[in-house]
Amino acid sequence: MFVEHLFYKIKNVTIIIVMRYILHSDLNNFYASVECLLDESIVGFPVVVCGKIEDRHGIVLAKNMIAKKYGIKTGMTLYEAEKLAPGLVKKEARHDLYLKYSRLVKNIYKSYSSRVESFGIDEAWIDISNIAHSFDDARRIADEIRLRVKNEIGITVSVGVSFNKVFAKLGSDLKKPDAITVIDGNNYKDVVWPLPVEDLLYVGRSTKAKLLDLNIKTIGQLANYNQKILVSHLGKWGNMLLLYARGEDVEPVKECDREDEIKSVGNSVTYFRDLRKDEDVEALLLLIAESVSSRMKDYGFLYARTICLTVTINDLSFFSRMKTIEFPTNSATEFARVSMELFRKHFNWSKGLVRGLGISVSNFTNNEQMSFDEKYSKLKKLEKLENAVENVRKRFGRHSVQRGVVLKEKKMEELNIREDHVVHPKVDI
Repeated sequence: MFVEHLFYKIKNVTIIIVMRYILHSDLNNFYASVECLLDESIVGFPVVVCGKIEDRHGIVLAKNMIAKKYGIKTGMTLYEAEKLAPGLVKKEARHDLYLKYSRLVKNIYKSYSSRVESFGIDEAWIDISNIAHSFDDARRIADEIRLRVKNEIGITVSVGVSFNKVFAKLGSDLKKPDAITVIDGNNYKDVVWPLPVEDLLYVGRSTKAKLLDLNIKTIGQLANYNQKILVSHLGKWGNMLLLYARGEDVEPVKECDREDEIKSVGNSVTYFRDLRKDEDVEALLLLIAESVSSRMKDYGFLYARTICLTVTINDLSFFSRMKTIEFPTNSATEFARVSMELFRKHFNWSKGLVRGLGISVSNFTNNEQMSFDEKYSKLKKLEKLENAVENVRKRFGRHSVQRGVVLKEKKMEELNIREDHVVHPKVDI
């Protein structure tokens, strides 16, 4: 029998372990819900939120439940979506607006706890251990939050209630929309363990494939697997996944004042056509890298050491690869060079064509690493040159100075990646 509060003695000292009560909130069809909230005339129709409608920047970023019933999926082109749902309503993404509503919702969360940790723009963990004393309390509070979001903001939220972050996240995914799922110590084996292993947080495509090699298909099979074999196959990550599957995740929910801590800066873009050769990829990576470098400096970071490339293939599969470089830098040219190196190493054109690319940088430092190495000297010259170009662009516009490689195609020349695209991280470990 699961006990919510444990008491035991060590050398006459009573130790009390208090159960945590953690919520995970997931705003249902967030972008599309905001659009429907602000335009009542589209309520009841299939709605998608996309990039630029006039070309294939119009990739589906989000859809409402009606559009989902037609089989429309995130990542489809508008052309594909329109074939599935005649009369489809298309709304261009308005990221500043979605951020505004995200903050309004999170202000409600913060009225319950000082521990509110964002997980993207539409999801958050809330530690309510300070006010809940049982799972009945936790469910009641979750229901109160759900109703407040609906009544005060006008959109719906699904909430998972559990004793750790991983199971709370699983709970919010199980019933949608506008629902609450409780996963406690009495029911987690019945609720969680039969689920596909890929439903577990941080199990992406590559990890799923490695687990399938061990014939692990469900979370329960993972939870009961031999630890030594798992670690030999997955390294230390195997230990972490085992803890997650067994419900032994003890990671705390971060304090509110840490939620805006920036750990990485990135941009991604889906081009209007599939990229078919290295030359196309290289040109687009340069544009993305320039946006990332500019934004990074605006946030006050001087140098980054780790570069991550994300590639979306035209079958909507994707992969991410990263590299930590020897000399921290803010050079867009270096970001693009390393990203292209990762692309050539990990992508084969026989896999398909490239639909989208993303670059993010992290591992920031404001300390310069001095060196007599010739590579360091070249990097410093690049940084000075790019800083000069950036100053010109700030005075005369981003298109006042452009790299020659992007002038080969009008659509690429017109791109303003920094303003038009926001990176939405995907995890594929």
